[in-house]
Amino acid sequence: MEKAQSEVRELFKGKTHVPDSDIDKLKYMHLVIKETLRLHPPAPLLLPRQCREECRVFDYDIPKGTTVLVNAWAIGRDPKYWENPEEFKPERFMNSTTDFKGADFEFIPFGSGRRMCPGMSLGLANVELPLANLLYHFDWKLMDGLKPEDIDMSEASGVATRRKTPLLLYAVPHETNVGIHG
Repeated sequence: MEKAQSEVRELFKGKTHVPDSDIDKLKYMHLVIKETLRLHPPAPLLLPRQCREECRVFDYDIPKGTTVLVNAWAIGRDPKYWENPEEFKPERFMNSTTDFKGADFEFIPFGSGRRMCPGMSLGLANVELPLANLLYHFDWKLMDGLKPEDIDMSEASGVATRRKTPLLLYAVPHETNVGIHG
């Protein structure tokens, strides 16, 4: 996160906030968001579908009318598509054309095709701008005595992705922003 925070602070140095019109300039922060969604898709199992006709997937015969689910969580961690899939490495998207639109089936946090999540743009906007402003205005510290390697990033099972244990941080106003609002 330090690299994303440095990017935000450098680009918007001296401003009171990160304007939404400039959010596309935050290249590294977007890599962080992609990598986060690869490892922790909002809905690990995409919405169920029914087969309209009998089909064969690998060695499995799927009868017409069968309910099927796509496991976006497992796809995002498949070593066939991702080198060191359990490692958080935003740079893996740096020179990649892989995007959120679902054409790259190894990365489908919002699904794909005609039934892709219609709220994708709104969802991303609700992550990008707040994240950029939180990185700009605050330094984030772990609770006393906690080290980064002690953080449990495991997830609870459910319809939506959530952590098993809360991530407890405290926000410290960034020194260049103290008093910026009056």
